[in-house]
Amino acid sequence: MTVDSIRVFRSLGEIPAEFGPSAVAVGNFDGVHRGHHEVLSAIAAEARINGWRSIAITFDPHPECFLRPDRAPKLLAPIPERLRLMAQTGIDAVLVLSFDRELSLMRAREFVQTILVERLQIRSIHEGANFRFGHCAEAGVVELAEFGQEFGFSLTVHQAVVSHGLTVSSSAIRERIAAGDIRRARWMLGHTFAIRSTPARGRGIGTKLLVPTVNLAPYPELLPAKGVYVARLTVFASADAESGRCFQAVTNVGDRPTFGEPSFSVESHLLDFEPVELTEETPLELEFLYRLRPELTWPSPEALKAQIMKDVAKAKRFHRLAQVESSRNSMQV
Repeated sequence: MTVDSIRVFRSLGEIPAEFGPSAVAVGNFDGVHRGHHEVLSAIAAEARINGWRSIAITFDPHPECFLRPDRAPKLLAPIPERLRLMAQTGIDAVLVLSFDRELSLMRAREFVQTILVERLQIRSIHEGANFRFGHCAEAGVVELAEFGQEFGFSLTVHQAVVSHGLTVSSSAIRERIAAGDIRRARWMLGHTFAIRSTPARGRGIGTKLLVPTVNLAPYPELLPAKGVYVARLTVFASADAESGRCFQAVTNVGDRPTFGEPSFSVESHLLDFEPVELTEETPLELEFLYRLRPELTWPSPEALKAQIMKDVAKAKRFHRLAQVESSRNSMQV
């Protein structure tokens, strides 16, 4: 299987015997943030210089979903999106290991010897300073360095990346997004926070969208705090399409509490709307660009309508300024 420019292996058995030698990074890589990008770009560069292959090992489901499902985090990037983001780092391949009971019980030495040494012919590994692995997280970078001396591979330890004074980590980014702080989350991610879904069922979606409002189907992973956001909605022709029709949008995440029974939705109003092909299976990507305000309850339909007009005006101004900035940057390249 390939995603864009990288190969994706779903088991050890799919890896060709001649795959290595390799430079490796192991982790969850949720969100593929600036710190992840630094590590993955480093193994890609080292592999190119030495004539090796670069490969990242990640897990599905997230280990916390298996080990502590009641405390497992909502993901920044489910596997399909994670793979798309990882492909942008220049690595050659990703090995997605199923995190199950067998893998959870694997000791650190066995992981190194059977997976890294025997299957991937590892020559180099790059990890963050807080990396842990093996049964009950028994080993870290100190033990990994010792395994490297024994089995003949090098270890490069990367310290946490700091962006705008913020220490970058997946958990810190989740906290920012859950609080609605899209701007700081984007600083740490190094890219916009986006979710991929499909249109909500039962909304009268036919073969063509004829109204400028799209509701997303229920989304099981991380969403930003309830509120109103400047957003961008892309409609794809198919799940494997690399580009689609992009619309400027203002998006409400919340319960719509003003009138009637609360009903949670992620609803986007398209500002530059034109009719577009849309079915209940059409892939959509919603990018959150800026939070305008929290969700509020309004005393009357008139007050709500007036606020919506203000939200739309602010969103249009944001998109207009973003286009000017983008044009300016393009001229400077």
